Amino acid sequence: MTAVPLHRTLEHAADRFRDRAALLAGEERWSFRDLDGRSNALARHLAERGVAAGDRVALMTSNRPEFVVAVHAASKLGAATVLLSPAWKAAEVAHAVGLTGARHAVADGPGAALLAERLGADAVTDLDDPAVADAAFAPSRARLDDRHVGSADDDAVLVFSSGTTGLPKAVRHTHRSLGVATAHWCAALGLGPDDRFQVATPPSHILGLLNLLAATSAGATVRLHRRFDLDEVLHRIASERMTLEMAVAPIALALANHPRLEAYDLSSLRYIMWGATPVTESVAAAVTARTGVRWLPAYGASELPVIAANPVADPAAWRLDSAGLPPADVELRIADLDTGAVLGPGETGEVQARSPSLMAGYLPDAATADAFADGGWYRTGDVGWLEPEGWVHLTDRAKEMIKVKGFQVAPAELEAVLHAHPAVADCAVFGVPDARAGEVPVAAVRLDPGHDVTPDELARLVADTLASYKRLHRVVFVDEIPRLPSGKVLRRTLRDRWTAAPLL
Repeated sequence: MTAVPLHRTLEHAADRFRDRAALLAGEERWSFRDLDGRSNALARHLAERGVAAGDRVALMTSNRPEFVVAVHAASKLGAATVLLSPAWKAAEVAHAVGLTGARHAVADGPGAALLAERLGADAVTDLDDPAVADAAFAPSRARLDDRHVGSADDDAVLVFSSGTTGLPKAVRHTHRSLGVATAHWCAALGLGPDDRFQVATPPSHILGLLNLLAATSAGATVRLHRRFDLDEVLHRIASERMTLEMAVAPIALALANHPRLEAYDLSSLRYIMWGATPVTESVAAAVTARTGVRWLPAYGASELPVIAANPVADPAAWRLDSAGLPPADVELRIADLDTGAVLGPGETGEVQARSPSLMAGYLPDAATADAFADGGWYRTGDVGWLEPEGWVHLTDRAKEMIKVKGFQVAPAELEAVLHAHPAVADCAVFGVPDARAGEVPVAAVRLDPGHDVTPDELARLVADTLASYKRLHRVVFVDEIPRLPSGKVLRRTLRDRWTAAPLL
């Protein structure tokens, strides 16, 4: 696979697909040539403000076409884009800017003011300022020459890890690693120029970014939503005949619980892709029973974007109990959680992977060494096992395992049991200290308003379903389960709340 700078993929798409719709946002329609032309203009705007090869440009925007433009504009200059979540507050922005050394920013909404406080107003391109936006995004067919572009192994994009402890780390992806990851994702989705799909999750996270890069590479059309509205998403599937849909756990739950799901015509969908967390089979099955649409599970990480996926070209082989098979040049193995020894098929341990799509490393640099085992194997922090044929099964996060009397208890296993109860709209299991057992599991549960159940009934359900050492110590009812935008549960937040007030 030949590595090219990130922006070359957009230029090739503009030459090939020209005026076909690339992005839809509200009533706006941006073609592939629009995206490339505006990227040329923004690149010149950034160059006039001193951005040069090797620099880092912070990008903090909502879901809008200018996000795609900014990523490719920085690439045209040989600069790297630092993706900041639009939900972040001042302390998080300060950490990200300080860690990455970003010298300029493109932003909208509150992010523009937050970044101006850190970098100075002159160093921020505010997308909500009409004068700035008109000057920075006036389409230009004239492309920059390649004097700004360095090696395919230069940093292209920095995304922040979704760890649940400590301050976020910046994940460094090069033009080469992102190019390989994009090819993996196009293949995993079976993506082509006739496909149409939606992005409602933040593009500052690896899944949102990868979806946009893959769509550009394949010539597919993407509809962007500034915010997630399930009825609007369902309406667009029906009215615009979307061919595939993306879902993380909260979206899947919302689909399963939607009172009028059958009212929408979802027959154009080839599948719904489930990512970010292991599939909750009862939730997935409920959606399929109500819509006829099947699920395509996949598995990735910020550090290695496509680790496994169900084989899109062979629907008869799709499974809900496995994240799938690795792409051709992704290697997987399982290592013992305590010794690091490589384990055989069927044995449970940490999932480790290596691939040309693997990140170059973290910022701070000191965090990189702990992420790798011998021979460049990335330590995912996920617990699982492999079948002899390579199918990967995920049971939990290594750092979130609950150790009860020496036994490893996977929160996801208990959550799957709870999710199967009709009264449970959402839930999360986490470990709390216990003088006798070391740790014990506690479940935070959000109830469906249309059903009724007691904590004892839910605890009994788990006790009746799983081994005795997996029994829940407590079940507490909550109004909301804290999650990252990717859908991952913030178990650390729940543990901290429990410590502060055991009734949450």
